[in-house]
Amino acid sequence: MPFDPQLQTLYDRRAAEGVRPLYTMTLEEARAADLASIQAEAGTPEPVHEVHDLTVPGPGGPLPVRVYRPSGEGPLPVLVYFFGGGWTLGSLGTGDALCRTLANSVGCLTVAVGYRLAPEHKFPAAPQDCFEGVRWAAEHAEEFGGDASRLAVAGDSAGGNLAAAVTLMARDAGGPDILTQLLVYPNTDYLADTPSRRENTDPLLFNDKSVHWYWDNYLTAPEDGAHPLASPLRAPDHSGLPPALVITAEYDPLRDEGESYAERLRESRVPARTTRYPGMAHGFFTMSGTLDAARRAVEQAAAHLRTSFADAPTKD
Repeated sequence: MPFDPQLQTLYDRRAAEGVRPLYTMTLEEARAADLASIQAEAGTPEPVHEVHDLTVPGPGGPLPVRVYRPSGEGPLPVLVYFFGGGWTLGSLGTGDALCRTLANSVGCLTVAVGYRLAPEHKFPAAPQDCFEGVRWAAEHAEEFGGDASRLAVAGDSAGGNLAAAVTLMARDAGGPDILTQLLVYPNTDYLADTPSRRENTDPLLFNDKSVHWYWDNYLTAPEDGAHPLASPLRAPDHSGLPPALVITAEYDPLRDEGESYAERLRESRVPARTTRYPGMAHGFFTMSGTLDAARRAVEQAAAHLRTSFADAPTKD
């Protein structure tokens, strides 16, 4: 099907403005342009009852985290969110509007983790930071009115990749226990050779060149891409992982590998639902100020989290 009409309008505007692909910019330019674009399309950030910016010990030094606490009686379930940006771009500001919306809509304590970026910090710095962020949230949630016995992880794009990696790390480390995972168009396989990778080449959208640019920044050597924490689809065992909701977009080079990951989970007897948003491109999930489909997808994600938390026992 063609682009969603609202996405077509956005596409036409980018074409008229001569927007350059991020991979043609310097790293500094790309980081600034990415943040500006996301903030422009995200809409006005919602007020949240409390927001705390903290620095906690991380495996590579101080690790920034941002804790969002909505109004309401606690103890609240806990969501740890990882922003997207190809492990290269992004910051706590990238996911700020989305984290505020999820905190309010789900009624959960939301913790965003400011993991180290490539190429300054190559794989596995990012998953190590994210796992430490989850462990910190599990240990300290109660200080902010949270209930770490109801803990979920989520992320979009590279953040979805990191959320999937964290569930593998937590399972193999014997905790923290993660109730569910929300993966929004995640990278899952460095070596993917899929129709969606081959078909999505438009330079005005996230495309196959974008994918390769990000991986090149992230990995020290190509062989690192086969590691399960870089390519969760290549993990030898997916049993015992938390149930998942995987959201994908029709015009996204990562579409097929995200859907394949959900299928791999189901083959391992892990409940996993997939929703492909027709007419949408990679990045749409953070565009709630521009796209109706983004608002629907965020509400679907929030509903999944609400249901998952409601079905779990509440801490006394």
